Amino acid sequence: MNLAEITSRALSGIDSPKVSVEVHASNGLPSFSIVGLPEASVKESKDRVRSALLSSGFEFPPKRITVNLAPADLPKSGGRYDLPIAIGILIATGQLNAVNIIQFELIGELALNGLIRPVKGVLPSVLAAKKVGRFCILPMDNHEEASVSLLGDGDQAHFILVNDLKEVCRVLQGESIPQPAMNSLKASLKTLNYVNDLSDVVGQYQAKRVLEICASGHHSLIMVGPPGSGKSMLASRLVTLLPPLTHEEAIESAAVRSISNTDIRVQGFHQRSYVSPHHTSSSAALVGGGSYPKPGAISLAHHGILFLDELPEFNRNALEALREPLEARYVDISRVNQQVRFPADCLLVTAMNPSPSGFFADDPLGRCSDTPDQIHRYQKKISGPLLDRIDLHLEIPPVDVSDLQGEGDGGEKSTVVRQRVIAVRERQLVRQGCLNSALSVPDLQRYVVLDAVSKDILKRAVNQLGLSARGYHRVLRIARTLADMSSFESVSSQHIAEALSYRSLDRLATRR
Repeated sequence: MNLAEITSRALSGIDSPKVSVEVHASNGLPSFSIVGLPEASVKESKDRVRSALLSSGFEFPPKRITVNLAPADLPKSGGRYDLPIAIGILIATGQLNAVNIIQFELIGELALNGLIRPVKGVLPSVLAAKKVGRFCILPMDNHEEASVSLLGDGDQAHFILVNDLKEVCRVLQGESIPQPAMNSLKASLKTLNYVNDLSDVVGQYQAKRVLEICASGHHSLIMVGPPGSGKSMLASRLVTLLPPLTHEEAIESAAVRSISNTDIRVQGFHQRSYVSPHHTSSSAALVGGGSYPKPGAISLAHHGILFLDELPEFNRNALEALREPLEARYVDISRVNQQVRFPADCLLVTAMNPSPSGFFADDPLGRCSDTPDQIHRYQKKISGPLLDRIDLHLEIPPVDVSDLQGEGDGGEKSTVVRQRVIAVRERQLVRQGCLNSALSVPDLQRYVVLDAVSKDILKRAVNQLGLSARGYHRVLRIARTLADMSSFESVSSQHIAEALSYRSLDRLATRR
């Protein structure tokens, strides 16, 4: 046989489309060519494959070898095609008889000595192979990431882990290869092991209530306060109030981390991610991009928290790029030769100082030395449209000295608040099938029925604060969450008034 076809997998967003690696060996001047839209790292596999075959005791025949990666219009990148190319050459030149090759999908990068190195994006590939009933042959070092696919109920392994090229050949000839232990994989499914706890925060009782509102209804938040008031500390504790990921959510989050070459661990698999990019991050770092698109911070925070500290210091173009993904909950990245979509359903939390000096203009100690014009220019770095997309606006005062000296307690622990959050979220899901932050306008009309007093309060707020239609509906969603937290069937004027108190920065937008 001078023709072989091996199945592998590419990466396109968090999907892993099938790639057929076709190898043809014929007589003629010795050559080795790869076609099918390969990038440089794929073309370089020729040298890796040649050395790996010779180091493993096989021959690299002096033939005209052509490798086609189909479909030809799908970009191929990385070293994941080394292993299927090598096996294809062995089959096409008669050095390996693998009659059951159709049952397997091969992924792995070859070292020059024949060892198989790990690659990124293994989890989406294993899940895709599992759907069609094939087994993936993977590098041994991708063991923990591949084992994540076993965390569903009643799942069996659809992958085989190997160390080198010789072991792959033994598997394809029907031999059994020792596999690492898969014991206790499900022991930590719902275990949350957070280092931080809400009780670490002293004082700031209103801020803690707002964090519970955020967690209960999945509402975004901006915190404004002086240095040392606890903004970053509060943001890092918010993730501890969120319920564990469902299995489907955990798999989605792990798939994003997999294609971004981030370590995936079974321990804490159902914990939500907390991503805090530096304020010098570019647009591509925040929303994703590159010649071969990669996920950005907003996708790495999928089903978790994206925290932007020192918000005005971020590049304005980078912040504006977040506007559409925050609404759509996904990111579409288009290039000449491909278009990919990354999920981006995260909870946005931001923090900023009230002025360039860091203090409120009415600071009782007179520490704010900025003029009103300087403060206005500083606050204008945050555009009105972006501010309009943030549900809750919270001003955080300095921590009281009595709390710092331990005269008060730290308050409730995260586990206690989390149980209330889970109960409130369950109430929303039973009633409407989604969290309050995702309620559509028709759903708001159905689930938020206002009395005359509430309508009057909202009318005056729209006139005085200049609330946009988006801001108006966000107030209704927050009020619905407040009612759920109080176990009220309907939204009252009290809930509307409290929801409006968390839109203080809308006054800033009206002065622009």
